[in-house]
Amino acid sequence: MRTTKSSLSLAITLALVSLNTVAEQQGGGEENESQTIMPAMEVIDVVGNANSVILDHTGSVVVVNRQQIEKIQPLSTEDILRRIPGINTKSEEETSIVANFGIRGLSASESKSLMLEDGVPVAPGLFIGNERYFNPRIQRIEQVEVLKGSSSLRYGPSTIGGVVNYQTKTPDDGVMLTGRAGSFNMQEISLEAGGKNESGDAFAGVVATHATSDGFMDKGYEMTDVMAKAGVILANGQKIGLKISRYENDADISYRGLLKDDYLAGADYNPGADDKFLTDRTAFDINHELAISEQATLKTLVYWSEVSRDYWRYDVDTDASNDAGRWVYQDTLTGNNRSFERVGIETRLTLDHQLFGLTADSEFGLRFMQEESNDTRIRATRAADRTGVNDRHRIDSADSYAAHAQTRIELSERFAITPGLRVESYEQKRLILTEDNSTAKTTNTEVLPGVGVTYNLSDSAQVYGGVYRAFSPASNGVALDGLTDQDLDGERSTNYELGLRGNKGDINYEVAAFAMDFSNQVVTGNSDPNLSQSNGGETEHLGMEFMLGYNLGGGFSIDTNATWVPTSEFKSGENQGNRLPYAPKIVANLILNYQYESLSTALTVHHRGEQYGDASNIEEIPTDAAGGIWGGLMPSYTLLDLTAQYNLANNIRLFGAVKNLTDKRYITGLRQGIYVGPERSLEVGISYKF
Repeated sequence: MRTTKSSLSLAITLALVSLNTVAEQQGGGEENESQTIMPAMEVIDVVGNANSVILDHTGSVVVVNRQQIEKIQPLSTEDILRRIPGINTKSEEETSIVANFGIRGLSASESKSLMLEDGVPVAPGLFIGNERYFNPRIQRIEQVEVLKGSSSLRYGPSTIGGVVNYQTKTPDDGVMLTGRAGSFNMQEISLEAGGKNESGDAFAGVVATHATSDGFMDKGYEMTDVMAKAGVILANGQKIGLKISRYENDADISYRGLLKDDYLAGADYNPGADDKFLTDRTAFDINHELAISEQATLKTLVYWSEVSRDYWRYDVDTDASNDAGRWVYQDTLTGNNRSFERVGIETRLTLDHQLFGLTADSEFGLRFMQEESNDTRIRATRAADRTGVNDRHRIDSADSYAAHAQTRIELSERFAITPGLRVESYEQKRLILTEDNSTAKTTNTEVLPGVGVTYNLSDSAQVYGGVYRAFSPASNGVALDGLTDQDLDGERSTNYELGLRGNKGDINYEVAAFAMDFSNQVVTGNSDPNLSQSNGGETEHLGMEFMLGYNLGGGFSIDTNATWVPTSEFKSGENQGNRLPYAPKIVANLILNYQYESLSTALTVHHRGEQYGDASNIEEIPTDAAGGIWGGLMPSYTLLDLTAQYNLANNIRLFGAVKNLTDKRYITGLRQGIYVGPERSLEVGISYKF
């Protein structure tokens, strides 16, 4: 399963050496330290707090920069996401090895939002399914960007809720070592090293992390993540950047949670201690930027990735489990082992021009992408050491094409309108090797129009809004269920948004109202060959987001946000009138910050309202093990985290955190049992820059 580490190291070394050679050939001019080379194509604008840039976006945008990330001291990307308005997370363990989040009332157990890293899709299977199996490691992340509203037409597929883009670090000159240790025997060491040539027009760097932990409830892991970057400014207005990464993680996690009686008794053992979740990922992307003129820029991005996920789970004796009140395992196990490969190319042309005498900015984009997964099911025994008969072997693949066009037209100094159009066309195939090479395929094309507007009420306040069509493709397992073309369109949603944002003195604020109207949400996991798009039915999502920041003075400030989704329900089908699972009505965050010279502290309060575990909306969590436990009403909870950091010197930073300060016991999810949130934990660390 594992790619040879020495081969990866050689590839990284050769790539860096070759780019540095090019840089030396290009160098020799006047020194220019102010030039920065982006290591990946910047397909999502960095918004920050600059009003002139915010005005370009017709939807809600949130950016969490490196300083804010360091304040939170997260163990995972979802530690960041759960603090962003509009997002609900469903954690399965404290480092979020798999991605589980929902935006604006969409279920956190089903991905309807696009996840990118430096503009590159990172979820393993966007069209072929199983998109949860890779989640970027927080140690490599410089900035988190969440984009909602009509601006998401620039990206696809699966942008119903929005787009999450993780921007990775570009190491500064020099070397920085960071160490962190904490509860559950957590130990982590990270290295950031980089440098530029004398003329400042080329750079190379590496970010590497190794972490181990026994894990809360003995859900241990051993993780290694290495990312190398290089870039150079070429002649004639050209730039080129390269990124190579390798990730491995062996984790003791399972689909099984605690049975109810054990949960109520305060049990903290791993309910699937012998199950193994083994993942690795190798990825490469290279980007090229060409300044055609002062008004025209062409960016091209080529990417490739390979993800492997071996999931070994022991079979259970259901009757014995019911009698014992906990899972009783047998000596047989199943390896649901899957690998995913993706290759893609995307190009974007941006133009500053005049349209009917008005100032306009346009973007035109094309994308081609191929995905393929190799899915095997190995039947083994405890004594056989994860070897056995492959009784299900299938290959899923998809070829997809996309094109988009968007123009921002300034009708006046205050008012701008941004119409756009996106077209996604794809073909999905399934090959069953264990059934005489039986095959099936299906095709679909989605046309997605949209329009957004911005109006400046003043220099510090803006109204924005838009309406657009979004979609998420039905995966191969649904679209080709029973090796029959189910003639399924994608999941379609018409989305509306209206908001107000601004700042005045010590206050910054934003409020947005949204509505999402699904016309054919598809039910996954159905094995009925007569499946139709009406089975999923219609769903409706209505809500509001609120953000407020205020400088209290004396070193104190607050940042707060809340998401209110009174309506997130099925409008037709067998679950008509029920609320979607993992879609709480209220999610809220409050951060009290204090800054005094080199010391900064933050007390964070996170509240999540009650939510259902499945679409049936049963309220009582079952007590038995028959068929697994998926449903029930999970109570609301409130968590407190206390973090602090101190700059001992310009190159030394000390930091620490107490998370779940009140030691709250709470439920994060239901999946063949009860998933328990981490108990109170302590972390301390130090960063030293050479």
